[in-house]
Order: sequence, then structure tokens, then C-alpha cells
Amino acid sequence: MAGTAVQPDQGEDFRARIISDPALVLDDKDVMRVLVSASERGMGNNIVDLRALAMERLEGRLERLEETHRAVIAAAYENLSGTNQIHRAILRMLDPTEFEGFLGNLGSEVAQILNVDAIRLVLESPEATPDPALERISDVLRVAQPGFIESYMSSARGPSSRQVVLRQTVPQAEELYGRLTPDLRSEACMRLDLGAQRMAGMLVMASEAPHMFKPGQGTDLLAFFAGIFERSMRRWLG
Repeated sequence: MAGTAVQPDQGEDFRARIISDPALVLDDKDVMRVLVSASERGMGNNIVDLRALAMERLEGRLERLEETHRAVIAAAYENLSGTNQIHRAILRMLDPTEFEGFLGNLGSEVAQILNVDAIRLVLESPEATPDPALERISDVLRVAQPGFIESYMSSARGPSSRQVVLRQTVPQAEELYGRLTPDLRSEACMRLDLGAQRMAGMLVMASEAPHMFKPGQGTDLLAFFAGIFERSMRRWLG
């Protein structure tokens, strides 16, 4: 079956379009590859076409640049999205006018905005015993013995002085997460400075997603969130 012949007028029109806008061909890698291959076949097998080699190298560099460009854009978008998420969580956290509402809001709406499965506020106290009154206020607040936070934020390598610790293995701390503990796969721990003459505090967020928090991720936004949280807590503690 014979192919469809190109009419002279169509050929001239196509040629005129290419001459007026060479980018139609030059920007199409597949078309350029076919043209170069046809040129090589016309030269014979004993001629090395340096232009083709140069083009291959340029194509490789262009692909790498495009990948880098996409990665930079994706990282910038992710950072902007994370910033907006933290800002929304902070604004919602500052809404309540009573401490009980503050804790309840932290474990519900703030946790939903941050897309985490559990948030806990840990305060150290020499009289750290189960308190039904605290449990009635919120399941977010936990009171622990002095030294608990330092031990909890430490790793197998020893104590950590960092304000924010990210990890993909959540210690089996039933006293923090209760029945949720077996399902949690990653965690962010934020050390809190609640002011002079006050014992240590810690805010922890945990997720069932193993890659939600992991070592190597940036911690600037979480450190910012922890700084705002510290100031809010100082207001509540008087």
C-alpha cells in the first residue's frame, strides 16, 4: 500500500515554517536525533561525526540540568508548603483562651493541621505520679520524673544537646502514647525552655508514617514552632 505523498505546497509550507522558526526542530530531541542519525549514515561508517558526540554530551548535560531544576523546584515547593502548614498550626494553637482548651486544641486541630497521629506535652516534676485530674483535662499532658526528658531524647550514641531530635524508631514509651505506641513509626522531640526556676519540658509529635520524621531532615520549622510553643506555655504557667 503506497504511502500518502506530500504535496509540493505542503512541503514548501513546512519548509517555510522551519526556516521562520528553527526551534520547532532544534527543541525536539527526537527529531534532532533522527536527523543526526541520517547524517551519519550518509557519511559512511569510517567517519566519526564529532557533532553527534557533542550533541549526545549536551543532551546528557541538559537532562541532568532539568532533573536538578525539577528537584530544586520540588524542594522549594515542599519548604513553602511546610512553612504554611506550621504557620496555620501556630495560629490555631494561639486561639484558645483557657489552658484546658489549649491542650485539647493541641491534640486535635493542631495535630490534624500538622498531619501527625499524636502530640504530647511532657513536664517534669518531682511529684510525678498519676493524677486523675490531669487525665481528665487532656490526654496530651504527661508529667514525668526529673531526668526523663534527657533520657528520652538521648540516642544509642549518648545524650543529645539538640533542641529538636528526629527519629524513625519510637521508643516503646507507653506512658506517653498509651495504646497508640505499637503503631507509631517516626517521631519529632522538641526540648522546651519554660523559663527560669522551672523544670524541663518537651513536646513530642509522632506519626504512623515511617518517613514523616527522619534524621537528616531540616528542623528549622519545628524549632520555630517549639519557640512559639514555649512562649505560650510561659503565659499559661504564669
